[in-house]
Amino acid sequence: MSNIASVKGAAALAALLITAAPSLAAPAFAAALDVPATKARVDAILDKTYPHLDALYKDIHAHPELGFQEVNTAARLAKEMRALGFEVTEHVGKTGIVAIYRNGPGPLVMIRTELDALPMEEKTGLPYASHDKAMWNGKETFVDHSCGHDIHMASWVGAATALVAMKDRWSGTVMFIGQPSEETVGGAKAMLADGLFARFGKPDIGLALHDGPSAYGEVDYQPGVHTSAADSLLITFKGRGGHGAMPNATIDPVLMASRFVVDLQSVISREKDPTAFGVVSIGAINGGSAGNIIPDQVSLAGTIRSFDPGVQHKMWDGIERTARAESAMAGAPAPDFQIIEGVKPVINDQALTDRTGAVFKTAFGDKAVLSKTPVYASEDYSEFIFAGVPSVFFGIGVYDPARVAAARAGGPPLPVNHSPLFAPVPEPTIRTGVEAMTLAVMNVMPPR
Repeated sequence: MSNIASVKGAAALAALLITAAPSLAAPAFAAALDVPATKARVDAILDKTYPHLDALYKDIHAHPELGFQEVNTAARLAKEMRALGFEVTEHVGKTGIVAIYRNGPGPLVMIRTELDALPMEEKTGLPYASHDKAMWNGKETFVDHSCGHDIHMASWVGAATALVAMKDRWSGTVMFIGQPSEETVGGAKAMLADGLFARFGKPDIGLALHDGPSAYGEVDYQPGVHTSAADSLLITFKGRGGHGAMPNATIDPVLMASRFVVDLQSVISREKDPTAFGVVSIGAINGGSAGNIIPDQVSLAGTIRSFDPGVQHKMWDGIERTARAESAMAGAPAPDFQIIEGVKPVINDQALTDRTGAVFKTAFGDKAVLSKTPVYASEDYSEFIFAGVPSVFFGIGVYDPARVAAARAGGPPLPVNHSPLFAPVPEPTIRTGVEAMTLAVMNVMPPR
């Protein structure tokens, strides 16, 4: 059976929101920020507090937790925020936390970090590397902060520390949220479903950062579409099982699945605009029990990524048509076919991003980079944007600039996020995260 029609309505709504998202807000900005003076004060605060942030980062890195299992991580961050004077609520969206600091009249600004790690083994060899394990989908697995959420958490606490220390310079309310399970793209939805905005107020502005394999000290930003939409693909090809030596007495679903994996790429190469981003990848194939038995069914799971709803719909239609054609060509029953809409693209508010980018340029000079191409990965921060929070989602680098330059010149490649070798350099990466996030918040707060 096909579930593609059941999600088209949601996609149509997403398309409408994508068109509208950059104009969701007309933020009432504060007066221009004295960037050099503010950055100097943040740096002075960091000179005193960085050792604590470094220790916090390394402890979180060494003891990662998977999505919706972040009990200790959430408790650690809750303790940090209470010590700074925040009102903290735990267990929002299961393992999420919300920390509120009220500092007079002004906007409500949300600053998000993620709490979760990935089910994989770390291979960095760092002295603070993770060796922890957890249960995941019924099996024990190693756990690793290989996406850099630990950097985000340390920067988040550092920004909160700096803002409290500079409370004499701004007015308003900050809502620091620790979101669970970003990697399963379920945590933001869980917090919203648990009444995040109804209980704590709907933010006027939202901010988030993500690290990546560029040079530390760099900050990148981009108005408009910043990350891709991500949908899941599930297909089961049905055949007729039998002896591997007598394929004529069977309908072979392994052959159908194999042809489909190859043929679906023609949807990408021949049906969509070659200049438009669109990717379909099959990441799992399951079927059969022995080499001499043709099974009666084979299941596949994949991911679909796109920036534009038109491309998204074209790929959906082409994928389903290809799957049905493979079954029909084999004389097999129609496959079970399901496309599940996962996460929408992150779309940065134009005016807010322009204003934030100008502050970054002043603060970081040529290390503030206006990105020209959206990120191909996906991020469930988009749920907050599509819930009506105009936002800026920006990036920071993690590697020695010399190493980055060598890689770009053809040297050893840099491990990217989700690699078992992904190893950010804590300082100055965390410092940059604290500086950039604190400046971004101060930039939209009225002075006291």
